[in-house]
Amino acid sequence: MAGDQQDDFLLFADESDEPSLSSTSSAPHGDRWKVIIVDDEQEIHNVTRMVLGDFEFDGKRLEMFSAYTEAEARDVIRSHPDVAIILLDVVMDHDDTGLQIVKYIREELKYKATRIILRTGQPGQAPEKLVITNYDINDYKEKTELTSQKLFTTVMSALRSYRDIIVIENNKVGLEKIINSSADLFELKSMRKFASGVLTQLTSILNLHKNALHCNSYAVSKGSEKIYILAASGDYAPNEDDRIEDVVPAEVLGCIERTFREKRGGFYDDYFTCYFQSKTGSENVIYFEGPTPLSEWNRYLIEIYSSNVSVAFENIYLNEEVENTQKEIIFTLGEIAETRSKETGYHVKRVAEYSKLLALKYGLPEEEAEIVRLASSMHDVGKVAVPDEILNKPGKLTEEEFETIKNHTNHGYAMLNHSNRDIIKAAAIIAHQHHEKYDGSGYPSGLAGEDIHIYGRIAAIADVFDALGSERVYKKAWPLDNILAYFREESGRHFDPRLVELFFEIMPCILKIRDEYAELKG
Repeated sequence: MAGDQQDDFLLFADESDEPSLSSTSSAPHGDRWKVIIVDDEQEIHNVTRMVLGDFEFDGKRLEMFSAYTEAEARDVIRSHPDVAIILLDVVMDHDDTGLQIVKYIREELKYKATRIILRTGQPGQAPEKLVITNYDINDYKEKTELTSQKLFTTVMSALRSYRDIIVIENNKVGLEKIINSSADLFELKSMRKFASGVLTQLTSILNLHKNALHCNSYAVSKGSEKIYILAASGDYAPNEDDRIEDVVPAEVLGCIERTFREKRGGFYDDYFTCYFQSKTGSENVIYFEGPTPLSEWNRYLIEIYSSNVSVAFENIYLNEEVENTQKEIIFTLGEIAETRSKETGYHVKRVAEYSKLLALKYGLPEEEAEIVRLASSMHDVGKVAVPDEILNKPGKLTEEEFETIKNHTNHGYAMLNHSNRDIIKAAAIIAHQHHEKYDGSGYPSGLAGEDIHIYGRIAAIADVFDALGSERVYKKAWPLDNILAYFREESGRHFDPRLVELFFEIMPCILKIRDEYAELKG
């Protein structure tokens, strides 16, 4: 409460002013320091607003809110977690209202950066030494001593402290984000997912939010002849197949091309670029556009982050090279097995593509469906252990010869089941189970229903569909209508009925693949 001895602090009061929760500045919300005045005397609110009405610090004005009771104070403070200063009276509803609010702010709301300035007209109710010692406040002022100049000085000092604390906290958060995001980067194996992750993390590190401001970013890669988009965000986020010249504004494309030519990035007024080149010669550029120039600290964060991105880019390229080599080996092994049985490698490719389509339709994630695609190409790899005279016999097989043929599932499994690689482990399952039947009458283990791995059930449909439609030394190719009729008949017996249903739903895509990899007529 105010005392009668107050000096020129009260001379600034304007009795006609009404309390207001709006800002004293017309600047946008993000350009103001929030101050909450908590006092049960209207005059204190009026005087404070008048004294601080034209206050400015670091280019930002004040936005002041008022509360007159403990309940109002709790509500207003809770609604503004980014409040910089709270000018808090001690004696209001009760003799210790202000002190209870201090505990609420620090202990319940956990506002650690907010500066709390305790103002009291009855210092005997809350002695300074006791309050400073026992309560987490930042300043203590008697209203009788708080002239307009001292109020100005007190607020200026508190804002400096608040600003510095926020800067330190943001810097800490930025570094933590770099540490966490750098670890995440090395988990991303797809170049496009990696590039998209980099853009997302840069936005987070710089505390930029697309909903709050204009922000565009691109990650692009330069091939032997052209630049193509790996990922993009913001207003110009493209589809995967869009050409860069159709998506990126001419001035932005010019900046990206200049970065490739100069082989180095740079910071500019409202954007920056980062340049990366791998040991294999692959080049990548990140273009990032924001609303304001970056601070020195943000530039420092970007430089640290970019060094980690550079290492991760290198790892991605090396990993892709290894994976591409593995894929070539896997398809080559599958083709070798088919060639020995006088079938073409197109069978391998068709079965692989059918399997992936069906896996996606079934609901497997893209990454797992790709594993199924690669692994299914090795479904008959065990045929390398079957003698040529049996494998390519044009007539009917004897019972003993058929048993030898059936053993290719065990041979394939034995060849593949020692690897810890996901693709090879999936290939082992498919090689072993692609001749199992849904009703349990298949081989080699007589598995039934969902005891057959989903990979085996998928590969069974893809393999049989293609085998029936292909000419072999022992049979002619079936017409499509006959194949489809056979699948309807064998649904629930040979094949998983749910997968048969899904297979029919994607039949137009299946036939497109069949035509794309059609056998060449001699």
